[in-house]
Amino acid sequence: MPLGRELPQLLKQRLLYKGRKFDFEVNRLRLPNNIEGEWECVRHPGGALAVPVTAEGKLVLVRQYRFAIQGRILEFPAGTVERNEDPLETVQREIEEETGYSAQKWDKLGEFFLAPGYSDEIIYAFLARDLQKLETPPPGDEDEDIETVLLTPEELERAILEGETVDAKSISSFMLARSFLI
Repeated sequence: MPLGRELPQLLKQRLLYKGRKFDFEVNRLRLPNNIEGEWECVRHPGGALAVPVTAEGKLVLVRQYRFAIQGRILEFPAGTVERNEDPLETVQREIEEETGYSAQKWDKLGEFFLAPGYSDEIIYAFLARDLQKLETPPPGDEDEDIETVLLTPEELERAILEGETVDAKSISSFMLARSFLI
């Protein structure tokens, strides 16, 4: 079981929504401390994220429109892990589609839960180095509205501290990558 799981006893399960990217459940559970109740959960297959670094030490990010927040957010390239896909395969595809770069060297930075209060989504974070700009990047998803942004680690840290809209998975992955960036 990944990341220290301790399963509750499932008393009753009902799937409320089965979506393209995730499912939504309401379950009646008995927790390990014997408390019973109903809890909602977003069931997600996980996501993979790259912290791409150019030979000049610049980070490759995307500024992407996200309908849920009704605006644009700065983030590292990432995508949903498809069924029976290794997270490294996911992120290798996504970096090419979202940024037009490929990477020759990959290091696993770690994995973490994104929002464990209501979701089981795990983010698999990787450092991508030895980048090459693709002459013809593969087409991205039709619904993606993305701009590639190059920042130094200091510029990204300043953007985060000054309150620019940066997503949590990117901030967490940036912290995991810092020892490689200095």
